[in-house]
Amino acid sequence: MIWLRSVLFALVFYTGTTVAVLTAFLLVPFGNAAVRAQAQRWASMHRWATRHILGIRVRFEGTLPEGTVLYAAKHQSMFETLELLKALRGPATVLKRELADIPLFGAIARRQGVIPVDRAGSAKALRRMMRAAADAREAGRSVLIFPEGTRVPPGEKPPLQPGFAGLYKQLRLPVVPIALDSGIVWPRHSFRKWPGVITIRLGDPIPPGPPRDEVERRVHAAINALEA
Repeated sequence: MIWLRSVLFALVFYTGTTVAVLTAFLLVPFGNAAVRAQAQRWASMHRWATRHILGIRVRFEGTLPEGTVLYAAKHQSMFETLELLKALRGPATVLKRELADIPLFGAIARRQGVIPVDRAGSAKALRRMMRAAADAREAGRSVLIFPEGTRVPPGEKPPLQPGFAGLYKQLRLPVVPIALDSGIVWPRHSFRKWPGVITIRLGDPIPPGPPRDEVERRVHAAINALEA
């Protein structure tokens, strides 16, 4: 049954993704807002498929903040990249450049407002990321970053990558840490997904101002709050 659910989900999701991307190209003449609206419909399709095909429910804890913030989230699976796009009202997401360079999909992702970043972490790449994030802030959009830099298995607590501290200093926005445990039912590098409950916990906002070391310590603890 697990294999059957996973195969059916893949068929529905990737077919729906192809349709969503092609439709987004038709919406390009109507502006980036229309493309972002299409991205929300894509995320809604993903949410429907995970709930009704895979049997994955989501439990939210905490309060969604008002205004523009910097979200810093744990990253254990592909699930949260789309679920948080929907749940957080369409933030500008910091995304590895390899995804933003995928033909067709990457072009639409850039129209949607993703912030590509080179995981090699060169100074030039970081400056590009900062400029794109500042543009998102000026447009009134929150920014979402996965500060560990990549997906990690449940239980692992790697240090935060330098890009987070750079965004914190540049944007001067409240930081909202997000803990989650999606890797339990949606393991990375595995085709199979299990039914169950994913908890997404929004931590208390950290106001701008504290020094880098303190913010990194508080964010690291908050995004790993479910790892026990």
